Amino acid sequence: MAGDSKMARSMALLLWAQTLGLAGAQTTQLLVEPPWRPAVLWDRVTLTCQGLGTAGATTWYKDGQRWWQKGPDHFTVTESGTYQCDRPSSVLSSPMRILNERLVLQLEARMLMEGDRVTLRCRGWQDGTVTGVRFYHKEKDLGGPIKGTELSLSPLQLHHSGRYRCGGWVKSGPSLWWEKSAAVTVTVTVHVPVANATITPGPLSHQVRAGDNVTLRCLVQVGSDPVTFTWLHNGQEVARGPILELGDIDVGHSGTYQCVATNQLGQDGQRMFQALSPELALEVTRRSPWVTVAVNAGRTLLFLVLLLAVIGGCHWWHHWGSPFTTSRQVTNMVLSGPQE
Repeated sequence: MAGDSKMARSMALLLWAQTLGLAGAQTTQLLVEPPWRPAVLWDRVTLTCQGLGTAGATTWYKDGQRWWQKGPDHFTVTESGTYQCDRPSSVLSSPMRILNERLVLQLEARMLMEGDRVTLRCRGWQDGTVTGVRFYHKEKDLGGPIKGTELSLSPLQLHHSGRYRCGGWVKSGPSLWWEKSAAVTVTVTVHVPVANATITPGPLSHQVRAGDNVTLRCLVQVGSDPVTFTWLHNGQEVARGPILELGDIDVGHSGTYQCVATNQLGQDGQRMFQALSPELALEVTRRSPWVTVAVNAGRTLLFLVLLLAVIGGCHWWHHWGSPFTTSRQVTNMVLSGPQE
């Protein structure tokens, strides 16, 4: 354990912004709304696929099989199953289960940090009545009187990691049925301070114009595989993978960006260590409309000048004829004198 902690503390991140193209594939992220996992069908769940490439080129998978090719980046689920997604320039997302069972145990769909508070809720089908609820951790009954259908773990500690289930009496018509939910896994991430975390090139702020393309990269100088990268925008998770590409940005992309690198150590699969990069402040400015107006006005004025010149030339030609002929006529008139 001491060796793992020493290695985790030596992890350092590099985060930088640059106007370059994509290099390498990014992990696609599958977001769920409402943000609970596993999701339940009766909540009208919306799945959103976030990753590189065109949103309309998203491929969806259901129960391990290709289900919808060149689909939209989000849709409302109408069938239970396990869903994943990807795009041509990114790799397959993690799976998301959608259940339609009589009893379901749900966990908040977010990263769980040591010291946080997390709620597990036991729900009956279509939010029907559930009584006599029991919670199980690693198949062991947690015991004690359970009030309601929720279990709160606070503050989260490493020993809270593992598989949980709930059981209870579910009302189905006039009858009561004892049901036990499918298992959900709680993984507690231990925060370890990071030494020598740097960002290059400095300073830690960048100003770009609306419409630009910005690529953010996250690197771990020292660490152990596998490393999971998570991107935060103003403290909210927005994507996963070592590269975050912001194409055709607007003022809504302004704010602070931070990369979180997490690696899992040990054979038990429950010790996870995290490293945070410094925050990158990104300011997006609108392109000035006055520049466009000035350029367009200059072009219009030049066009009018040329148009007037053409009109004047045509008028001269029509009234006096050829300038060469008129010159000869004038010369002859001078030499011959006045005509009788």
